[in-house]
Amino acid sequence: MITVQQAEQLILENTRDYGAEIVLFDEASGRVLAENIKADRDLPGFNRVTMDGIAINYQSFEKGIATFNIKATQAAGDKPVDIDKADECIEIMTGAALPESVDTVIRYEDVEIKEGKATILIDHIKKGQNLHLKGTDKKQGDLLLTPGQFITPAIISLVASVGETELRVKRLPRVVVISSGDELVDVHVTSSPYQIRKSNSYMLQAILAQQGIKADIRHIPDNPKTIKQELQICLQNYDVLLLSGGISMGKFDYLPQALKDLQVNQVFHKVQQRPGKPFWFGRRDNGVVVFAFPGNPVATFMCAQRYLIPWLNASLGLEPKQYVYAVLAADFNFQPELQYFLQVKLNFNEQGQLLATPVEGNGSGDFANLAGKDAFMELPLVKNEFKKGEVYRVWIFNEL
Repeated sequence: MITVQQAEQLILENTRDYGAEIVLFDEASGRVLAENIKADRDLPGFNRVTMDGIAINYQSFEKGIATFNIKATQAAGDKPVDIDKADECIEIMTGAALPESVDTVIRYEDVEIKEGKATILIDHIKKGQNLHLKGTDKKQGDLLLTPGQFITPAIISLVASVGETELRVKRLPRVVVISSGDELVDVHVTSSPYQIRKSNSYMLQAILAQQGIKADIRHIPDNPKTIKQELQICLQNYDVLLLSGGISMGKFDYLPQALKDLQVNQVFHKVQQRPGKPFWFGRRDNGVVVFAFPGNPVATFMCAQRYLIPWLNASLGLEPKQYVYAVLAADFNFQPELQYFLQVKLNFNEQGQLLATPVEGNGSGDFANLAGKDAFMELPLVKNEFKKGEVYRVWIFNEL
């Protein structure tokens, strides 16, 4: 049996690059960029007005001119209109291109406009105020984005502004979620007192949907021949297999042997952790990876957060996320020599500290206890008494 850290290392040693594909820029949100993006022109592309008001030549104000004849009104997108005389100004709107003959904008709040004239009401203005000058953000040809960046709404805005209608993004792996067990029935079925609805598959599918992956779902009955046949099909048609249940030491846990028969090499089986001790991970020579999670819902959920998502992010070329730590808000004891993932509620105190309040459930089958929780706090293997005020890493699954 290996440690959590060893399991993490072995999993991350088995990442895989799935290549890239071209998508429309407005369909790229949530994907991972796979190309450099450069500025096609200076940003901004012209001297842009940032306040509604009047545009003047600052030298005129310096010479004592405070009242200006309005020569024209210029809106955003209009061709710039130049002044011809020192006592002229342009009434100008936010987003408009500044004419070359003026260099300063005074906002409407600081002027009085009457009968075609604008009078400045303040004594002090600054040359070049209320302007976003050409090229101050980026120059034409400057690098804006690099591969490995998660495409956010802000990035969509940026690529649209430089005319990128298509983007090269990392290709997502083909994933199938496989449940097993004759005790499982469909969600719509009224189960007997001895049956369980198939919730784990949909939970894993939902976790993957948050990562932009649409996973298929299959179910395999507890029959060795059928299990082998179904796994063979999945190994031929998917890049990643996520199994839930059937990997412990029970009489009907056929999956480990079936995977071995199908040339899936076991990387490890069993981790010093709770929940999720029976966790199994393997890889085929062709690169297909298999995550076999314990059937208990909390164990499946925790293993997906702790191992699957970091593996997926690494495979897509994303930089590892910074560790998040929280302060334990109450004493907690845990006796077995296992690394414990404690369910916690998170909140901030007045000092800005992230606090983790333990909410212990009734074991790895208590999926109802997960609802409304925010994170797992990873408690180290080397101790079993944890005191209020101590700081440990947390794996957040509900955004604060």
